[in-house]
Formats: sequence, C-alpha cells, structure tokens
Amino acid sequence: MTLLLTTLGGVLLDLCCGEPKRWHPLVAFGRLAQRLERRFNGPGGETGAEVGRGGRSQGGRIQGVAAWCLAVLPLTLAAWLLGRLPGLGALVDMLALYAAVGLRSLFEHARPVARALRLGDLPEARRRVGYIVSRDTTQLDASGVARAATESVLENGSDAVFAALFWFVLLGAPGVVLYRLSNTLDAMWGYRNARFERFGWAAARIDDALNYLPARLVALTYALLGRSGRALACWRAQAPLWDSPNAGPVMAAGAGALGVSLGGPAVYHGEIHQRPQLGEGEPAGARDIERALSLVGRGVALWLGLLALGSLLDA
Repeated sequence: MTLLLTTLGGVLLDLCCGEPKRWHPLVAFGRLAQRLERRFNGPGGETGAEVGRGGRSQGGRIQGVAAWCLAVLPLTLAAWLLGRLPGLGALVDMLALYAAVGLRSLFEHARPVARALRLGDLPEARRRVGYIVSRDTTQLDASGVARAATESVLENGSDAVFAALFWFVLLGAPGVVLYRLSNTLDAMWGYRNARFERFGWAAARIDDALNYLPARLVALTYALLGRSGRALACWRAQAPLWDSPNAGPVMAAGAGALGVSLGGPAVYHGEIHQRPQLGEGEPAGARDIERALSLVGRGVALWLGLLALGSLLDA
C-alpha cells in the first residue's frame, strides 16, 4: 500500500505542479554531464547537434563507461541512502518519482502544436514541435508537423512516463533515479557520429537495456487501449524495421492503435533520413496528436489501476 500511495503521490505532484520552474534537478545533472563529457571526451562539443561544427571524440568506450559511472552511480546511491532514513523514505520516493516523470510536460508541449494546426498557424506549429523533436521542423508541412508531434508523444510517453513508473515500482527511488539519469545521458551522449559513437556507446546501450521491457509493456498497453489487432500486427511487422529496438515497438503499436500512418522521411542535422512507415491508415493530423495524448493518459490510468489492484490483493 505504501508503494501505491507514493506512486500516486508522485504522479499527482507532476500533474498539479509540473516541472520545477526555477531549478530542475535534471538541468543541474545536465551541467554535470557536460563537464564530465568535456573531461573524458575532450573539448569541441557537448551535444550531438554540435558535432557538425567540428567536434571530434578523443575518448573511447572505456572513458564513456567511466563518465557514465561517475554521473549516475553516486546519485543512485544517494537516493538509496536517503530512502532508508527513518520517516523520510516515502517522501524521498515520492519526490524522486515527481522529478523523473514527465506526464504534464508531455501534454504542455504537445497540445500547443495541435492547437496551432487547428488554427492554421503553420509557423507556430513548426516552432512548437521543434521543442519536442530533434529533426529539422522549418520546412515541415501541416501533415509533417502532426506526424512529428504524434511520434514524439508516443515515444516520449514511453521514455518519460511509463519507463519511469516501471522502474519506480520495481526498485523505488534508486530505480527511477538510475533510469532517468541513464535516459538523460543517452539523450546527450547516445549519438552515432564522430564525437559520440565510441564515447556514447555505454550510455546508449545501458538506456536500451533499461528500456527494453518497459517499451514492450507500453506497446502492449497501447494495443490494449486502441485498435488491438492492427496494433499487434504493426508491432510484429514494422518494429524490426525501425533503427531503435525500443522506439520501434512503441511507435508501431501506437500508430496501429490509433489507426494512422507515421514514419517516412525526416531531416536530422541537415541530412534526410528515409524511415520506414509505421502504422496503417491516413497520415496523422492535429486531432491525432490529442488522441495520442489520450492514449498515454489512459495507459497511465490503467497502470495505476493495476498497481492498486495488486496492492489490494496483497493486503
């Protein structure tokens, strides 16, 4: 029952308060990660976007593993120690989940994209979707914007919401801290380019491992709450064609559940990437962004309901 209450508390804190406005722990962690990357990988760039301006790697896989350990393990240990303090364990757990989960942020970033598309304001829609995707959005048409936003909702719903819940339920505060920091390092270091291909290898592989089971549970959740047969068929046929072992199942099942087509060409750092089609049906539109958000929200409600049922049966 304590697990149920702390989980509900963390999710409700996120829904009521959103991300901290003045000081977010992940922002501070990002600065730490940048310093470690410069120390172990040499000067010349801090993110994959900067590699195109000449950043080159000086660190290999061993340096990447060392930097990952220094960034993640001490904070995970701190979360474990704080969680064992008498009378404070439940509060530490709840705050750790609140800092890691991003349900309200997902809605706050995606809804303005759908609103701008409905109003016919394509420049604003491009600007807004640029906040949540890493591709070039300046030349997207309305369908491209809707497709990018829908993909982001489905994938980030898995990464920033469901996977955080999974690791919290499994291991409490240390689990969710370990996962969220690892996921952040993958976003910063997990690029396949000259600077990060070797140094970021550990960050990318660890994140893949931590997301493997949650991603497939999310794909199943999307399928159960949407067009189940189509979602499962898309998952089986299309996910292996995607370049990410975890995003593929999530987005293929999500697109199938919604009955829309996603994927297709996208521009990343000035290069066109021809991506496989995901899902079946008409191309995604403004309404499908809202439908994807609803799918994520109903999925969270389902997971919390199952956790509540398990707590009652265990009582």
